[in-house]
Amino acid sequence: MTTTKNQTKITAEPGKQELFIIREFEAPRALVFKAFTDPELIARWLGPRDMTCKVDIYENKEGGFWRFVHTDPKGNDYGFHGVTHEITKPERLIRTFEFEGLPERGHVSLETATFEALAGNRTKLTIQSVFRSVMDRDGMVQSGMERGVNDSHARLDELFENEK
Repeated sequence: MTTTKNQTKITAEPGKQELFIIREFEAPRALVFKAFTDPELIARWLGPRDMTCKVDIYENKEGGFWRFVHTDPKGNDYGFHGVTHEITKPERLIRTFEFEGLPERGHVSLETATFEALAGNRTKLTIQSVFRSVMDRDGMVQSGMERGVNDSHARLDELFENEK
């Protein structure tokens, strides 16, 4: 495992329907953007370290549908899907996100990921997720998503190290 000086910051202010995920990577913006839009790369880094990720569908276009399935060590599947609203290469990606394991559908969030080029061939990623309600946002935070995000970002660091 690669160690990094970069830490992921997740901010969820009380009473708000949004959360922010901010992280810097030791990789050029084009490569970080590619990792978020190339199905082969997505499968290599997305999700908690103890799960595998299968990219079931990924239509890499505006209006395109996507679906990822994470499988835990016991064989349980966890599906997520959404629609891509904007791909502005390599600056911005906007898409919806919905976890398939809830008792009712429609708990959709809107994610805007911006990729900012930094000096030294580095990139700052900022993701803003806006939820239908404060309760939906709080449910996501309490679900353990922080572990999945931190594991994913550590796996991204390893992927970028191997791509150099």
